[in-house]
Amino acid sequence: MMIALACDHGGFELMGGVKPHLEYKGFEYKDFGTYSTDSCDYPEFAVRAANSISCGECDRGIFICGTGAGMSIAANKVAGIRAALCSDCYTAEMSRRHNNANVIALGARVIGSGLALEIIGVFLGSEFENEGRHGRRVAMLDELDAFRSKELGVRERGLRGVWSEE
Repeated sequence: MMIALACDHGGFELMGGVKPHLEYKGFEYKDFGTYSTDSCDYPEFAVRAANSISCGECDRGIFICGTGAGMSIAANKVAGIRAALCSDCYTAEMSRRHNNANVIALGARVIGSGLALEIIGVFLGSEFENEGRHGRRVAMLDELDAFRSKELGVRERGLRGVWSEE
């Protein structure tokens, strides 16, 4: 499983503890930045990393900012992304099992590093229950993505400029 990582300046220090944890657990990752505590714009990093999941380059994502809210909002603008803002293990598990979340957003100023690693473990270790109502509901979200993408022409044009690595 390839994990997309993204953070802004508010999540940089916490992300510094996430990377060795992922390595220790045997996960591969691609780091989309930021790479310092210098003030930056979270949408730039969230969308680049989310695009890597949307196109199949990465399987899941861990996005971190001060509260997790900005990263989750930005990521959810990308077709095919289901980002869940989590500050506890139960929400992380249910976001995977019931909503097939493919991105977890964490708030570095909200939770400590120990809890963050525990939440990440639950998120990465949980699988989607693709049956009955959960499968039907996620299929509805996928239809909404397809409709929005067609309306906006995003799939045909792609995202250019600041939103891609081109």
